[in-house]
Amino acid sequence: MIDKNSPLPIYFQIEEQIKRQIESGEFQAHNALPSEREYAEQFEISRMTVRQAINNLVNDGYLYRQKGRGTFVADKKLEQQLNGLTSFTEDMKARGLNPSSKLLSFEIIPANKKIANELHISTYAPVYEIKRIRLADDVPMALETMYMSANLIKGLTEEIINLSLYQYIENYAKLKIDYATQTLESAIASDTEITHLAIPKHSPILFIQRNTFLQDGTPLEYVKSAYRADRYKFTINITR
Repeated sequence: MIDKNSPLPIYFQIEEQIKRQIESGEFQAHNALPSEREYAEQFEISRMTVRQAINNLVNDGYLYRQKGRGTFVADKKLEQQLNGLTSFTEDMKARGLNPSSKLLSFEIIPANKKIANELHISTYAPVYEIKRIRLADDVPMALETMYMSANLIKGLTEEIINLSLYQYIENYAKLKIDYATQTLESAIASDTEITHLAIPKHSPILFIQRNTFLQDGTPLEYVKSAYRADRYKFTINITR
């Protein structure tokens, strides 16, 4: 309910009420929201106040608009902790989702200067370049490009890549994956990302670079990933 005597702004109260309805399951993903006019009449407030609340919820990813159709409840974002080192496959399985990948390309190329620096190898040394779309329950989540030394990990095949690469490295190659460093930044999706992630033009993405290392400090992989900002969020625990 809206309390007009509360010190909290009315638009904020509307936002919180809609959030509660989404989180309780009263409003399901892709359900249409009541119109601004209906909210204005229900609460006896201006449509401008309702619009401000709706705009804020759209910007925060709780809702989305379709031109000519209305406003709808967005899919709940997947949340990933940045504290632990897990593969996409392991992370999705832990959430009860079915992980899969669509391999776009898999080849051995000579490392350019950037890749060589990231992997601590010689320029032109052979590296695997693996480009794939990562999916959860058949929904595209990320576009990933991975580089890995072909001299370090031998015998990679498409079949291995389509399963869990980390499991292969640890269980069959007998290498111990130890830690990773990650950088996270926001960006606007490129044409390639728009196509492969099935998102509208000018959509925001979460761009992540991950450098993973073995127990002896040897670089294992250099990965660039573009995650859908409307479906994914990252959290980290910070202690003093």
